[in-house]
This record gives sequence, structure tokens and C-alpha cells, in this order.
Amino acid sequence: MSAPALPSPRPAVARARWARRNAWTLGVYALLLLLLLAEKIVHPGLNAFDVQSLVDGALPLALAALAQAAVVIAGGIDLAVGSVMSLVNVVSALTMAHADLGGALLIAALLIVGAALAGGLTGAVITATGVPDIIATLGTGFLWAGLALQIMPIPGGGAPLDFANLLTGELGANIPAGLIVLVVVLAVIWLPLRRTRLGLALYAVGSNRSAAYLSGIGVAQARIAAYALGGVFAALGGLVLTASTSNGNATSGVSYTLNSVAAIVVGGISLTGGRGSMLGAVAAAFILTLANTILTFLGVDPNYSIVIQGALVVVVVMVAGLLLVRRRL
Repeated sequence: MSAPALPSPRPAVARARWARRNAWTLGVYALLLLLLLAEKIVHPGLNAFDVQSLVDGALPLALAALAQAAVVIAGGIDLAVGSVMSLVNVVSALTMAHADLGGALLIAALLIVGAALAGGLTGAVITATGVPDIIATLGTGFLWAGLALQIMPIPGGGAPLDFANLLTGELGANIPAGLIVLVVVLAVIWLPLRRTRLGLALYAVGSNRSAAYLSGIGVAQARIAAYALGGVFAALGGLVLTASTSNGNATSGVSYTLNSVAAIVVGGISLTGGRGSMLGAVAAAFILTLANTILTFLGVDPNYSIVIQGALVVVVVMVAGLLLVRRRL
């Protein structure tokens, strides 16, 4: 009688490998759950309205973080994310003021395409001229910010109520529409792209540009695609600003550029490129928003809140650096 076959260790090995690769992202979501618990403790009266407010507050930052992450993963950086959000915000508020839902959706689609083309053009200029990403995007950021201010010197415009509810309202059972927006954006845009040749190329180019080129990857095309994808996410962020405020403001996206960098750092995306998860960046956006909310409930001065958030980012960067050094030893 033959001995029974032993179970293959491959599934266990695969699970262990997946856990190692996604350890930081899992840690970020664990931190998010702890902060949610902390908010429940400091604010026992937490209800559906508070959850809705949290999602609406975090949604623009989450989309800005996705825009920044798309570029940073490919080895670049985009200092024009906030300016693109502002420009899309003022143009959409100006053109949607008297539109119905169908017209608003058409305008939104055109703005998303326009932002993708603008991002792709930025990437093309960078790859063609060799100008450092930080310099080129700083310049385009000033350009888009100035154009937004020229279009709408003072806040104004509007958005159809149906359009606002579609992005920042509530669905059945008190589910914030913003969560559905994030799920749809990730499921329709990023997750399918992540498994394609282009998605793999973004990581390869960010990890080692020379090796990617020698392996036959179109480095220039991948970098242009990264900036175009960043433009898509930034445009979505600008549209969310329009939906949540029902007006346009040329300075509405100013804070999101640096905050998007903070979010991707906390989310585990390496600023040197080639490593990180979009899911981690989204969770980090909620962490930063939730931390500020908790500090507000505790009565902490808003100025100190900014200091505490900055300290959190510094600690995360230090921990990530130490882990990287330890892994190399």
C-alpha cells in the first residue's frame, strides 16, 4: 500500500510571498482600522453622516494620490497635480452651472480626456528634452494655476445636483457614493492596466530605466502614459471638488500637490519609483484625513495638527528607509 501523497507546499509559499510583497499595504490598512477605532472612542456619537463627511473629505486627496502614484511608480514626480485639479474644477463649474446630468457627464468626460492629453504632453516634453520631472511639472503647475485664475478670478459657477449626488451623495443603506467612485476607478482603470504590458512597464521603468530599455520596453512611451494616467486621476479629483462644493475656485487644488506626495509616502510607494501599491495610497489618504478629524475632535489647534501630520510622514519615511536598509543587509 503506497503512502498518501503529501500536500504541495506551493500554495503556502505563494501566500507567504504575497504577504511579504504586500506587508506595507496590509500595515497601512491595519493603521486605518486602528484610527477608525480611535475615532469611535473619541467621538462615541459617530454616525452615518460622520462617515459620509470623512469619505467626502478624503476622496479628492485619494484621487490626487492616485495621480501622483501613477507618475512616481514610473520614476517621475508631478508637481502639477493640484493645479490640474484646480483648472478642472473651475472649468467644470463654469460650464456645468446650467447643464443637466447628461450634459454634466459629457463635460466631465471631455475634461478627463483633456487632462490626459495635457499630462501626456508634459511627459512627452520631459522625455524629449531631458528636463528633470520636478522642473517641468513645476512649470506646468504654474501654467495651469495661472490659467485657472484667469478663467475664474473669484469663486463661482455651479454643478447640477444630480451630478453632485452621483460623486458625493449616498446610495442605499447609507453607503457613501465616494467609496463606490474609488472602487469603480480602481476596478475600471488601474486593476486591468496593472496586469497589462503597459502596467508592468510602469513598474519596470521606475525600478531601473536602463534595464527596462535593454529588455525592450519603450521607456519614453511608458513615462508619457504615466503622466497621461496621472492627468486622468487629477481630473477626477477636480470633478469631485466641483461636486462637493458646487462651485469653482482657482485655488481649490493648491494643497493637494504636496498632500498627494505625503499620501503616497505613507501608502508605501517608493519615491525612487518601481515599488508600491495604489491601494496603499488610497488608504493613506484616508489615514491623513482621519488623523486630522481625530485631532479636531480632541480640540487640538489646527496649526499643531499640521505639525503632527508632518511628523507622521517623517516617521513613516524613516521606518521605510530602515526597512529597506535591513532588507539589503
